Amino acid sequence: MDRKARDAEWSALMRAATAGDEPAYRTLLEDLSRLLRGAVRRGFAGVGVARDDVEDVVQDTLLAIHLKRHTWDPAMPLGPWVLAIARNKMIDDLRRRGRRPEIPIDLTQFDIEGDDQQASIDAQDVARILNGLSDRNRDIVQSISINGHSARDVADRLGMTEVAVRVALHRSLKALADTYQEKSR
Repeated sequence: MDRKARDAEWSALMRAATAGDEPAYRTLLEDLSRLLRGAVRRGFAGVGVARDDVEDVVQDTLLAIHLKRHTWDPAMPLGPWVLAIARNKMIDDLRRRGRRPEIPIDLTQFDIEGDDQQASIDAQDVARILNGLSDRNRDIVQSISINGHSARDVADRLGMTEVAVRVALHRSLKALADTYQEKSR
């Protein structure tokens, strides 16, 4: 089975699992545990982490997937979401040991036609952080910082002064930076 088909199958299994299909969920977790063991082992290669510790990180990752499965966007491929969780669990494990290395996870094993895997993960992160803003401030940030509209255009559309839009943008970006720093700790 090619990567695209495998990820599509996992996505279908996750959708079925979130709808209450326990056999689908069991199948998904069995498949993902095989993928994760290899990915974590490769991620820890050369760092001197024992095989038992690899299994601990795999189990931590599977638990995180279980606890956070409601945050997965069914419109997005499941593989990159799973590997992002695994990468974070590996980093957490190494930090507990007092190490601060970079953990490479090869997301290219989930080639989806026309989709950039890292871009889809980044888009999910941006959407999650933006959801912490009020509707108006989220609209201002998206319009100016993401869509490239001018402050004047946004001010006209929202019935605000250009200065008020710039102030709201500045405050929102500061709030986003603070939120991002808190989540990355």
